[in-house]
Amino acid sequence: MTNNMVTHLQQEYEIQEKLFESQPAIVQRFLEGQAQFIAQALITKMARVHFALPDRVVTQPSADGKLVTEPISEAERQIKVGNALQRDVRAALQHRLSELERSENQAVAVSAGLLRYASAMHMVHDLLPAGRMVMYRPCDDEQIPTFPMEDDNPESAITQESDAIVEESSRDDRGDLQTPFVPAARKFFLPQWVAFDDRGNLLVGSVKEAEAHVQSMRRYVMILHRSLSLAPYMSANEEYQQKRYGILGQLVNQGRALATFRTIEIIREIQARAEKHSLNRGLSVSLSYFDDQSLAMEISNIEIIPAGRIMFSPAFIVRAARGEQVKAAQDTRLNASTRRHLLAQLTALESAFQS
Repeated sequence: MTNNMVTHLQQEYEIQEKLFESQPAIVQRFLEGQAQFIAQALITKMARVHFALPDRVVTQPSADGKLVTEPISEAERQIKVGNALQRDVRAALQHRLSELERSENQAVAVSAGLLRYASAMHMVHDLLPAGRMVMYRPCDDEQIPTFPMEDDNPESAITQESDAIVEESSRDDRGDLQTPFVPAARKFFLPQWVAFDDRGNLLVGSVKEAEAHVQSMRRYVMILHRSLSLAPYMSANEEYQQKRYGILGQLVNQGRALATFRTIEIIREIQARAEKHSLNRGLSVSLSYFDDQSLAMEISNIEIIPAGRIMFSPAFIVRAARGEQVKAAQDTRLNASTRRHLLAQLTALESAFQS
């Protein structure tokens, strides 16, 4: 992103922020209420959405410093987008907001812009939990820093809210119980979604729970991305920047850790089945890796032994893993850091069966 573009987005953000804050308190609350309908339509699949413009809006300050307020007729206020035949109203909603912003009626145009701003702010500030202040360091040339840096500050004797998860008490009247997170989790932006420590040890009760944590983080990133697609100037919002930085590093770190854990499980399962001589009718492996471009778990399907009566040998796995390493090294769809992560998975598979 060029400096001119950054400056333009910063200016646009400040204009919308100032315009929103110029509205009477009752208009601000109305816009925030309608913004919830718009945000919901943008983050979930909905066939239609109905929202309203305020009955009046401050369009601009006058020459003498007073605010210019213009009314909006009832006929123009009610906005309905989508129909029962649509599976996802998002594109139509974005198009309708753009149409309203181009309206010849200045009050309608300004209201649409304010709704866009209020919706994006609601998504970033209200729908997403705040996290800890963290710093990540990159590994080699990766674009997303993923390794949390050690905190030099001594831990407080009093558990802070961000250091623990609050569990409601249902048996007595002693109030809520704070359960502290383990130190490995407290290094990250959102400790409640940390499933693996820096050695790959599982910190939660099951792999399914770890997968749920990764999905929660992906949804967090999705909401950030939807807010940016709605209002690109949100990139100038300080809380947006903090949340994006914090969650991206944690998501990629934990996604890779989950993929590595699954690979270790696959290796152990193959070894166990080999001891029972139950691999003589074919063997295929679905190897997980985390793509830090799509921010999603991907699968590399490897056929090791074709279906049939072929005696299993560890050499088959070594040969198949090496072949997949060659393919991964030449796959132009992968960026450097994702390729390195996938090659590490394949190398672990090869090494486990190499005599």
